[in-house]
Amino acid sequence: MKISSVVIAKNEEGNIKSCIESQRECIDEIIILIDSLTTDNTLEIVKSFPSVKYELIEWKGFSKTKKHGISLCSNNWIFWIDADEAVTKELSKEIREFKNSIPQLQAYSIPRKAFFLGKWIKHSGWYPARVTRLFNKNFVDLNDDEVHEQLVLKGDTNSVLKTGELKGILEHYTDPDIKHYFLKFNHYTTLAAQDLANKGKIFKIRDLLLRPFWLFIKMYIIKLGFLDGMEGFVLAVFSSAYVFTKYCKLWELKKEGNEI
Repeated sequence: MKISSVVIAKNEEGNIKSCIESQRECIDEIIILIDSLTTDNTLEIVKSFPSVKYELIEWKGFSKTKKHGISLCSNNWIFWIDADEAVTKELSKEIREFKNSIPQLQAYSIPRKAFFLGKWIKHSGWYPARVTRLFNKNFVDLNDDEVHEQLVLKGDTNSVLKTGELKGILEHYTDPDIKHYFLKFNHYTTLAAQDLANKGKIFKIRDLLLRPFWLFIKMYIIKLGFLDGMEGFVLAVFSSAYVFTKYCKLWELKKEGNEI
């Protein structure tokens, strides 16, 4: 069995090299889609790896862009990895063993270890956060959500996708600093609000009053975010602000009749 990986990259010169190198021992085909609006050295770094296939693309949204990447893969099994992620040696070994096995399921989840402001977040509901990233494209597809798109059974999006579990860890180097967090913040909250509108979500004032507060309590207290130190506190506050802003934008869409 062979596996192809799909990576989407825009201005990822600080991460793309480690992302590629971490996959080289376990992935047979690496395909990188580089946003044509990239302004840093991402393309030059990708070109320095002769075995890596790449394509400059016009951005069409996360789901459609990833579906395009999957269509370019020559193998049935796909490993979906973000440009700011890296495969650990343990996960690489497990994937190599997986390639010599007979899979019992069509999709597998992987525990992810996230770094926020340079610190490994061990609590806050972030670890171990399993993400389904290894799947057979003949049976599994992406849904059409604008952000945080999910894998679903092909042809039956209402069914629950049964997944197996790998034990090796995927490292996620998200938001190295606060500036980076808020560069993404506006774009992601807009997409999230559009997703809510597309699904017919009705805005209610209690969404603004209760959801952000509850998320903070959940992350910082119930999920022991206070044990992550100052980074855990900042993460809980920022996450609450994300939810507040998402529902404010939903209210704005409903008020103006701008649902997409």
